Formats: sequence, structure tokens, C-alpha cells
Amino acid sequence: MELDEVDEGILYLLQQDARHLTTTEMAERVGVSASTVRNRIERLESEGVVRGYRPDIDYDKAGYQLHVLFICRAESAERDRLASETHTISGVVQTREVLNGSDNLQVEAVGTDTDDIARISDELGALGLDVVNSKILKSTRVQPFDHFGEEIERGDDE
Repeated sequence: MELDEVDEGILYLLQQDARHLTTTEMAERVGVSASTVRNRIERLESEGVVRGYRPDIDYDKAGYQLHVLFICRAESAERDRLASETHTISGVVQTREVLNGSDNLQVEAVGTDTDDIARISDELGALGLDVVNSKILKSTRVQPFDHFGEEIERGDDE
């Protein structure tokens, strides 16, 4: 799907604050009508560009003090299936497939204590993954992709 400047502006604004920005506010920022913004969002969703809206959870404040990244190894032919199956494990919150190197699956998980983390590691192994390493995560910072809506932000400063 080809994106134009309006689509990119909408994506940028959705990444900034999809929950609180109204279509009217977004329309003012990108220079189109609110109905155009609604139609564009519907199209972006139906085309699979926008895959969902998820909350940004502070797991520590939610009672899950341990936030761990498991570095795993999977056979290339099995990697996609195993990546999907990791989400059957309680505590797994995100899985990334890595295209280069032998450590080709990263599984992010949360738990309340070391027993939780050990259980998750054991269950990853039971799926057929080789857990090569694990890292305790302190924090994660996410920002909007800067090429979506770059012009909108520049327009505000001029």
C-alpha cells in the first residue's frame, strides 16, 4: 500500500497518542476534514497497516517486577511456528523473529518472581527453543517513527 502525506501524518499522530486525539484534532494537524481522517484510519486498519491499539503498561507498577528478554535459538524452518507458540506461555508479552545470526528469536516476558521466570524459560525449552541467554530489562522507550508526519511537526515550528 502506498502512503501519502496525509496517511503518514495520521500514522504519526496515532503513534503519539491514539487514545486522546480526536479525528477533528488530527484533521486540523494534517489539513483535511475529520471524515477524511476517519476514512483513512479505516483504510489503514483494513489494509493491515494499523494492526491494533495497545496500552503501554508499566509492568513494575502492575506488580510484575521482573521484565526479561530471552534470547533463543530456533531452527529456521520452525522459527515462525515457534514464535507463534511462545504466546501460549503465560507471561510472554512479545516475540521478535530475527533474520540474521543463529540467535534468531527474542521473547519478552514478565513475572512476579524468579520462579515465574524459571517457569517461562522451561516452557520455552519445552516448545523446542534453545534459550541461549536472558537479560533483565530496566526500561523500554518507544517513539513514533519519525518519517511519518515529519512535515506536520515542522509545520508547527514555522
